[in-house]
Amino acid sequence: MSDQVTIYHNPRCGKSRDTLKLIEDKGISPKIVEYLKEPPSAAELARILGLLGKRPAEILRKKEAAEAGIDPAKLDDSALIQAMVANPIVIERPIVVADAKAALGRPPESVLAIL
Repeated sequence: MSDQVTIYHNPRCGKSRDTLKLIEDKGISPKIVEYLKEPPSAAELARILGLLGKRPAEILRKKEAAEAGIDPAKLDDSALIQAMVANPIVIERPIVVADAKAALGRPPESVLAIL
């Protein structure tokens, strides 16, 4: 079990709430980062992407990105990360980081592998 678990959480999202409950039901009290209020820095988001093994476009919420005028086809990874930090609503949620591992909570059970 991980010593430090962080969830990048949106309390208005059902999947995010379900993932948080799953973590807490395992007896873990995670650090909760409401990423819409406290977006990660570009460096932190790049680190999380590295832990996930994903590129920025792979954790981009398509509808929200379109509404924000973000076209991933026109941006390199660095510019896309900057756009995601500036518009955190476009970041897929929830993301759980445990030590040197990360998982996207879609479905919520997918985070169990890193806890």
